[in-house]
Amino acid sequence: MKSSNQFRKAIRNSRMSLNEVYFWTSTIKDWKKLLNQEKYKKLVVDCLKELVEKQLIKVYAFVIMPNHIHLIWELCSKNGREMPHASFSKKTAHEIVKDLKSNHVNVLKHFKVQETEREYRVWQRDALAILMDTKFKVEQKIDYIHTNPLQERWNLAESPEKYVWSSAKYYETGIDDFGILTHYMEQF
Repeated sequence: MKSSNQFRKAIRNSRMSLNEVYFWTSTIKDWKKLLNQEKYKKLVVDCLKELVEKQLIKVYAFVIMPNHIHLIWELCSKNGREMPHASFSKKTAHEIVKDLKSNHVNVLKHFKVQETEREYRVWQRDALAILMDTKFKVEQKIDYIHTNPLQERWNLAESPEKYVWSSAKYYETGIDDFGILTHYMEQF
């Protein structure tokens, strides 16, 4: 006889605490390639920048892929009563839905949901958060993040530092084109 655990859908850990560093992955609903559009990538970076400027987060590494993002970040302080990752998800979703309503109504229908608290869902619920408690883990995840665009299924750049929507160039050259990054060695 199978145990109830075998029937349960695996639940990914999305809980995070303040003042800890996490590898965090958030995916667009139904894996739609919504982040192919430059304006949505810019929106993601702008939202991260706002949170960094308010000293609510530190971003150590990131990559924006066509249908998901990976971050290594630290949540430093709540945004009022809300955790920074919730603020990030809420703001980016709101701005994307606003743009879709104005410019891409045919795309918007893919994000319609039957939920009491919202009409549209941009980000899937199952964000993944993994505590980065060693330098080794952080370096392993940074390597993963920076090589993600090079995977055969994506083929977005010839080398990590040539993919614009990533922190790879920063770690290769020291140049932070986005003004959001903190070197992971400051923490580890």
